[in-house]
Amino acid sequence: MPSAPVNDIGPARELDLALVIADLSGYTALTETHGALKASEIVLRFCRLVAASLEPGVSVMNSVGDDVFCAGASTLAVVRSMLRLRDAVAREPQFPRVRTGIHRGSIVEREGQYFGAPINLAARLADEAQGGKILCSAPIAEAVQTLAAIEAIPVGEKRFRNVRDPVAVFELVRSSERRAASALDPVCRMQVAIDRAAATIVHGSQNYWFCSPDCAHAFAEAPERFLAANAEGRAR
Repeated sequence: MPSAPVNDIGPARELDLALVIADLSGYTALTETHGALKASEIVLRFCRLVAASLEPGVSVMNSVGDDVFCAGASTLAVVRSMLRLRDAVAREPQFPRVRTGIHRGSIVEREGQYFGAPINLAARLADEAQGGKILCSAPIAEAVQTLAAIEAIPVGEKRFRNVRDPVAVFELVRSSERRAASALDPVCRMQVAIDRAAATIVHGSQNYWFCSPDCAHAFAEAPERFLAANAEGRAR
């Protein structure tokens, strides 16, 4: 079959959408610690959780590795979908937390690919989110004011790479939310329910909880290595 001419590019569509980038916190550390087979299982479980959490009108636009790009015309449907996803991830045993960034803006679709600065900002918000948090921009925060059950808590202005102006950042939470006591395994970065942790180590007067004896053993042998790596990841 002859290939399409290089210059034969399809028409462009401009779309105004609420945009989401969601990925798994500490996925690289998880892969290095538990191997590619375990990592592939985690990613597939994550993709299924995403698909099951989306409200009608919200779709997966693209996914690469543990990064998932979703969008929808309704800002509120997108927000509710991401809260459902975060809750679903939190219920999964031995699973990393999800980092989520939401922004709204005009993007271009062409031949099934999506382009535009709003996608970059959603990605920067996801990068900024600590595991389990949903960060958003001002347009999303304004939209959720109509929902009594969801709050947009100001985080402050942030400067992001390849974004010209400072961005007002908000965290989305349920008004009645009470998060379960959990922690991040400092070795593989999985979330661990504190009351079900496989091991606990006290280092420098701080408690650390672990998903497995192997992670606890690795930390005990070189705690500063993992603490330094976690601090470097948060600084990026």
